[in-house]
Amino acid sequence: MTSVNTTNAVESLPQSIDAATLKAWEDNHDDLMVIDVRSGAEFEAMHIKGSYHVPLSMLSEHTEEFAAKMGTRVVLVCQSGNRAEQARKHLDAVGLASASVLTGGVPAYAAAGGNVVRGSGPWALERQVRMAAGSLVLAGVLGSRFVSPKLGLLAGGIGAGLTFSAATDSCAMGQMLSKMPWNRSANEPTAHQALQNLDARA
Repeated sequence: MTSVNTTNAVESLPQSIDAATLKAWEDNHDDLMVIDVRSGAEFEAMHIKGSYHVPLSMLSEHTEEFAAKMGTRVVLVCQSGNRAEQARKHLDAVGLASASVLTGGVPAYAAAGGNVVRGSGPWALERQVRMAAGSLVLAGVLGSRFVSPKLGLLAGGIGAGLTFSAATDSCAMGQMLSKMPWNRSANEPTAHQALQNLDARA
């Protein structure tokens, strides 16, 4: 696997930063590149002004290509920090060790008075996961009482899935929901377009 040369990094950057630090970097560092790895609908609903949209699934499939376009001060953002951390690990695996994750994601940045662009869109993906998991557990419990005891296995299956998700720091339900039509955007870039956007920044 080809490694990205990061020997020109100006300093050793932290793996995670808070919203106040990002705001300070925006004011003091021209080399800053903010990468938003959420779904297209989430990005359209609210994103950090000047950020680049590279959905996590796209970045994971083309990690080396994106890493080669990124500079020495990269901040990865999502809704809470979980998907951004997954993206950081992908980039680190190909040699880009200068990426930091925004703790608390875009909502934390907005709450701190950061400059965001607001639109309209569906619930954040993490909230959709909670609703889907809770609804399935409730359906399993009620179904086991009024329809068939075997439906109780549904609640157990969801519980096992959430436990596995926490243990592996992954979320299969989130990945499935991100592909649903309401989470897609007509303006979501292709990999080629996203790479061109980063080229324009360079």
